[in-house]
Amino acid sequence: MKKLLGLIVLAGIIACITPDTVKAQDVLDGIYQPEHTESRRVIPYAHLREADVMWLKRVWRRIDMQEKINHPMYYPETPVQGRKSLFDVIKEGIVEDGSITAYDPGPLGDDDMFTKSFTREEVKNILYATDTAWSEDIETGEYTPQLVTIETKSADVKWYDIKEEWFFDRQRSVMEVRIIGICPLTAKTDELTGEFRGYKPLFWIYFPAVRHVFVKAEVFNRTNDTERRTYEDLFWKRQFGSYITKESNVYDRGIEEYKTGLDALLEAEQIKEKIFQMEHDLWSF
Repeated sequence: MKKLLGLIVLAGIIACITPDTVKAQDVLDGIYQPEHTESRRVIPYAHLREADVMWLKRVWRRIDMQEKINHPMYYPETPVQGRKSLFDVIKEGIVEDGSITAYDPGPLGDDDMFTKSFTREEVKNILYATDTAWSEDIETGEYTPQLVTIETKSADVKWYDIKEEWFFDRQRSVMEVRIIGICPLTAKTDELTGEFRGYKPLFWIYFPAVRHVFVKAEVFNRTNDTERRTYEDLFWKRQFGSYITKESNVYDRGIEEYKTGLDALLEAEQIKEKIFQMEHDLWSF
């Protein structure tokens, strides 16, 4: 009798459960609820005094999204599974959240000193430019102007400029590098031929001020989906490919102003070698 009563109760419970009773928050896209990334905090830099910096070199680098090592920053082109491209993270932080401040690169695109900040509306005007397109009326054959919005998407940003400083801290006896700023770049093309005409900087962002955003933005890990890396990890561990475009010099000129082609790449390698040699010469073996 007890078994029969138990079966009746169980049948009633099953009958009461319908798809409508399943709440949206109970549906997971996976086998567990990811919590590690949301609880991440920024690891503060080690305290640094001016008296402890015995050597310093400022360097500018360019990250090319077409390199395979940099694909985790470029993809996905549209957000998927909680992951966003680096530009989408920056764009959302500036336009939607207001948690990131963008700085004007200047009329010539050479101002990387964070002298003038953009407002949110100014950034929107840059990322959502308007243009006039002419469309033909099928009935009359006349052309009428129409305003169209040209959005700068993640797929359009294929390069980033990075300004960083290498220094030797004699208090801790270590050679370190700290990123100062990041600038997304798009391609400038000829309006008639569509040929590549150089790089167009969109804006600069001050890296130490955006670390709290990057530490909560996941990036794809090729070897293990369980290890949830973020853009903070990627930059902290230097897991990206780049080449040097400029070093601090008396003329304040980039490598491309006095070297071209293969010579420019060799010059960049020489600058990198000088930094390595500087650290090596500080030790005796």
